[in-house]
Amino acid sequence: MQKVFTMKFDPDTLVYNEAGLIPVIAQDDGSGEVLMMAWMSAEAVSRTLRTGRVTYWSRSRQAFWIKGESSGHVQELVDMRVDCDRDCLLVRVRQTGPACHTHRRSCFYTAIRDRDEVELMAPMKK
Repeated sequence: MQKVFTMKFDPDTLVYNEAGLIPVIAQDDGSGEVLMMAWMSAEAVSRTLRTGRVTYWSRSRQAFWIKGESSGHVQELVDMRVDCDRDCLLVRVRQTGPACHTHRRSCFYTAIRDRDEVELMAPMKK
């Protein structure tokens, strides 16, 4: 039987970069598809856990960004995981609509194959 331990989570125990941010990968809980990568501060981590709405830190706007707040393409938190070095997070989400600002399901819609870029998905209909 595998032993499992539980301890109180403290966002300050994560390893943030020099800007006070940690990378976060968003993954669809149902399909396992990787949807996007963004950044969180310790406060964004806390807000996400408190509200269940995934909240990132927008580096361009220098403000909190609740996914779907303006677009309606909400990410509802299902599970948050910390990697072994505590310097990256995985959020498993229920995604409403496209995750990418290009209106695609995933930000990872371009593959490199035989040194060519191949677009794997078109934007979703609005």
